[in-house]
Order: sequence, then structure tokens, then C-alpha cells
Amino acid sequence: MSSPTGGKNVLSSDVEIKGNLRFAGELQFEGKIEGEISSEGTLSLGDTATVNGNINAGTVVVRGKVNGNISAKEKIEIKTKAEIFGDIKAAKLSVEEGVTFVGRAEVNPNKVTPSAPRPPEAPKAPAPGVR
Repeated sequence: MSSPTGGKNVLSSDVEIKGNLRFAGELQFEGKIEGEISSEGTLSLGDTATVNGNINAGTVVVRGKVNGNISAKEKIEIKTKAEIFGDIKAAKLSVEEGVTFVGRAEVNPNKVTPSAPRPPEAPKAPAPGVR
């Protein structure tokens, strides 16, 4: 789903989708979807957007409601009054004042996989003569 002029595609607030959505480029989504959204491009969820499912995209801008996990290769922007119930993972994260976010966030701008946790150190025996 890509515009021949390279512009932004728009799905208005009267659109309801049950199923998965894939697109290229940019998409402004204002409607409701029950299913996953995936793209290498940019997804902008408007004020009236409701997503019940996971999102995987290059960049995600959230103004509406998301019940699911969001993963972005580049960045996630959570705008005022947005509601997210799920985990988010991105290279960069921007959160404005007044959002509702219930979940875990993993932000790693270097995209370096975390090293394995070090094993806990064994307790040291007290030095002789010390109680």
C-alpha cells in the first residue's frame, strides 16, 4: 500500500480492520484495528486510533490508544493523551507529559545486545580474627 506520489497514506476514523496490516512508506491511521501492524516505514496513530495488537515499524508516533506491544527500529514518539498498555522497544524514545503508559520500556540507541548478566559474587569469608 504505497502512494505513487510517495506521499503519506491516510486511513480515516471510520475505518475498522480485523486482521493484519502491512504497508510501505508512511501511514496516518485514525481508525480501529484488531490485528498486527507491520512496516519498515513510519506509522502515525491519530487521536481517534485504537490498536488491539502488536506494532512493528521503523518509526511509530502514538496519539491514540494501543493495547499491545510496540517495537520500532528507529524511534517511538508518545504524544500527550496517548494510552499504551504493553511493552515498548526502540532505539530512541520520546514521551510527552500527560500520557498513560503501562508496561516495560527498552531503549537502546546503540542497538548493542546487552551482555549476559554477571554471576553474583560469592560471599567473602571474614578475615581471620574479625567477627
